[in-house]
Amino acid sequence: MSAASAAGPAQRTDLQRYLLRIADTSLVLAQRLGEWIGHAPAIEEDLGLANTALDLLGQARLLLGYAGEIEGLGRDEDALAFRRDEADFCNATIAELPNGHFGDTIARQFLVDAYQVPLFERLAASADPRLAEIAAKALKEAEYHLRYSAGWMVRLGDGTDESHARIQASLERLWPYTQELFDADDTDRAVAAAGIGPALEELKAEWSRTVERVLGEATLRRPADAPYRWYGKQGRHSEHLGHLLAEMQYLQRAHPGAQW
Repeated sequence: MSAASAAGPAQRTDLQRYLLRIADTSLVLAQRLGEWIGHAPAIEEDLGLANTALDLLGQARLLLGYAGEIEGLGRDEDALAFRRDEADFCNATIAELPNGHFGDTIARQFLVDAYQVPLFERLAASADPRLAEIAAKALKEAEYHLRYSAGWMVRLGDGTDESHARIQASLERLWPYTQELFDADDTDRAVAAAGIGPALEELKAEWSRTVERVLGEATLRRPADAPYRWYGKQGRHSEHLGHLLAEMQYLQRAHPGAQW
C-alpha cells in the first residue's frame, strides 16, 4: 500500500504538490538544456547536455504520472506537462532561468545537481514505496549529472583567468535562487513529518558540503547569501517561465490530443 492510498485528502494534496515540485523542476530544466542541442561549444557537450535533459525528462514523466494518479482527475503526465498554466507549475525558479553562456548553464546545473543527489538519496528511503522506487532510479542519473557538472566547474574555475572570472560571475548571479530550494513551507514540513520527504535543513547541509568541496577544487569563492523575490514552488515565477512554456506547450495547445 502506498502512502497516498492510506492518507487522507489533505495528505494526498500535500504529496501531490510535493511530487509536482520535484517533477516540474526536472521538466523545466530538461526544456532549458534541450535548447543547447546544436549550439553547445563542442559535440561532446552537445551530447552531454542532451543526455542530461533526457534523464530529467524521464524523471518528470514518472513523477507527473504519479501526481496525476493521486489527483484523480484523469490527467496523465502529458496533460500535466502541456496543459497547465504558468501559475500551476511548481518548479524551483532556478530551473527556468535562461541558459546564458555555457558557464551560466554549467553553474546552474551544478547547483541543482548538488541538491538533487541528496534529495533522491533520501527519497529512495521514503515511506511512500512508489516515490522511493522512482527516486532510486533518478539517483543514479543525478550522481552522473553531478560528476559532469562538477567536473566542468573545476575546469572553468581553475582554467584561464577569463574562464575563472566568468564562472565566478555566473555563480554570483545564480546564487540568490538557491535559497528557495531550502526554504521550507507547510507542504515541505508535512511530507517530512509523514516520512515521505526529507527535512530541507538536512539537504542544505549536504548540499553545502558538496558545493564547498567543488568550489575549493575550482578555486572559486562561495557567494554570500542574498534575499530573493521568486518562489516558483508556490507558483510565483520569474518572467521567464511563461516564454518557456509558450514554446514547450505550443503543439498540445494548438492541437489538443494530437497523436503521431
